[in-house]
Amino acid sequence: MTAAMPAVDRLLDDGSGRRPRADARRNVERLVVAARQAAVEGGEITAHEIARRAGVGIGTFYRRVGTLESLLEAVLGEVLGEIITKGDDGLADPDPWSGFTAFALSYIHLRNELCDVNKRLGDVLDHSRAELRDRIQLLVKRAQQAGAMRTDVTWEDVAFLMAAASSTGPHTLGLQTSARQWDRNLQVILDGLRIPDPTPLPGEPPTLTPWPEDS
Repeated sequence: MTAAMPAVDRLLDDGSGRRPRADARRNVERLVVAARQAAVEGGEITAHEIARRAGVGIGTFYRRVGTLESLLEAVLGEVLGEIITKGDDGLADPDPWSGFTAFALSYIHLRNELCDVNKRLGDVLDHSRAELRDRIQLLVKRAQQAGAMRTDVTWEDVAFLMAAASSTGPHTLGLQTSARQWDRNLQVILDGLRIPDPTPLPGEPPTLTPWPEDS
């Protein structure tokens, strides 16, 4: 999977080097946007639903992207590439804490989209998880070395905390969340990570379960 290539370019690349027709590119762009919207909203991810959202016929869907799996693989690579880029941007920020928080905010908004598409494809991210882990580990290490983040948490803790921030459903105990509930959750977590005299954490930090390719 090529994470850096935009989904539209990947789907239109037939190896000939020829520039696609404008109408073909517009249709593929619509299909990519529709697929990502369906993932964000937790909607049904099927060829017919994506075609409906994109405003194109099912024949156009198959003619332009081939299969649903091809479309979703391209979208998955695009979202993954965006997350990795955000991690690199964070590492390039001269302020380690600012770099970490900017990445964390982007990550919680892209993570569910990534996970929903990955689940539909049957969890094909095994070989790409290492890239995400590396970025989080480096960002946490920089912030801790700069004295901006409490040092009794591990990068594995932070990965779980960021996932928790974006795991809230639209209804909890009869309460309706606001549009920025994820952001509110994350801000509480960030404040907890940054406090100067934290309460010692109970228990042990999570450990990494090796994937087959890590063995």
